[in-house]
Amino acid sequence: MGKPGFAGILAGLLNKTVSSTMVLATWLSVAGICALGAMSPGPSLAVVMNNTINHGRMAGIATAIGHGLGVTLYALLTVLGLALVIAQSPTLFLVIKYAGALFLLWLAFKAFTAKPGATSTPEKGSARGGFNSGLLIAALNPKMAVFFLALFSQFVDANAALTEKLILAFTAGAIDTLWYLLVAWGIAAGPVLLFLQRHQQFINRVFAVLIALVAVSILLR
Repeated sequence: MGKPGFAGILAGLLNKTVSSTMVLATWLSVAGICALGAMSPGPSLAVVMNNTINHGRMAGIATAIGHGLGVTLYALLTVLGLALVIAQSPTLFLVIKYAGALFLLWLAFKAFTAKPGATSTPEKGSARGGFNSGLLIAALNPKMAVFFLALFSQFVDANAALTEKLILAFTAGAIDTLWYLLVAWGIAAGPVLLFLQRHQQFINRVFAVLIALVAVSILLR
């Protein structure tokens, strides 16, 4: 066979350019939606804020990293097809859902009964506790599986390479982690943290009531 002509080379380059453009457009779309999802108010934001106020910046950062890991887990389960099992199994979905609601109620109880000033400084193990609470608040939310199924079904071709799917999954986790790291860092800024800690008991109880309401609404659905 002879060497490909100029037209063949040009067509190959054009196909690669179009393919790269489509991949970039898909990544930007997924990244944008994940950013909006991460920034929407909810129990995750409340947990990051509460841990930062009560235990300091490192606990808030650890919470953000734990939550991001939980989001990454669901995104990976989606690209591997396992999230479909969770979404289509009513029993498994309900088990995770109710476990998450009970965990929220436990967090609400701890916040409401916390003594003012008792936990306003970093404690031994507070970072580990923050990481665990961040991870669990994400992992015990089965709607995360539904979210990623809906998202990836719109933007990811079923025949796409595994590498492309993994990049999108890790992008979702990275964006979530980055957002909550910014939240924890911003709250932990000197004047902000001092103001919040002066009203610590009130904020803890507001947090407790809001989280308890979310948990009850989950149980009643």
